[in-house]
Amino acid sequence: MRAARAVALALAALASASGARAAEMRAPPGASSCTGCHAQGAAMGALKGRPEAEIVAALAAFRSGERPATLMNRVAKGFDEAESRAIAAWFAAQEAR
Repeated sequence: MRAARAVALALAALASASGARAAEMRAPPGASSCTGCHAQGAAMGALKGRPEAEIVAALAAFRSGERPATLMNRVAKGFDEAESRAIAAWFAAQEAR
């Protein structure tokens, strides 16, 4: 009985971990458009692994016009604060390669 319970707990933990990894792999809406310019090795610099607060602040600065840009000011205006935070959290959770 103990062995069966231990196996059941181990399987539940494994399923939970697998679900968490799958959730981490799914990018929030809008994040996939960032990788065109911000992939590893890209001229504009990779976003993977950057601090969440840094990405959120940059998007807010682009949105407000505080940070000048040729394209990002328009792109950032397409995301509200919640979307910006979701995108930033996702990129911050990714391992930089």
